[in-house]
Amino acid sequence: MSKKISTILSAVIFFALTSGVTFAQAEAATGGNGGGWFGTEKATKFFAYFLALGIAVYGGTQGQSRAAAVALEGIARNPSAADKIQTPMILALALMESLVIFALISTFLLQ
Repeated sequence: MSKKISTILSAVIFFALTSGVTFAQAEAATGGNGGGWFGTEKATKFFAYFLALGIAVYGGTQGQSRAAAVALEGIARNPSAADKIQTPMILALALMESLVIFALISTFLLQ
């Protein structure tokens, strides 16, 4: 993993871990009435849902790009095996994409 991606991922994880404390402190300071925009519980849920969705999408795209790269490399090395490689690759890509779509749907259903 490159240093830039590692730094960004660390920052996101740090923000995710500290945001719950921030929301709890804001709720305590306002007397538990939500304090504005909408309740801190909803804000925390939205943040958690969409953070989980972002991680799922990132993982899905990384898996799809690696699977496609390896399959295309295999086809480039042995063009006669293209029909044997293409069908399992498309099936694997469809399964990876279905997991990302499942994460999207479950994010919206949990709201």
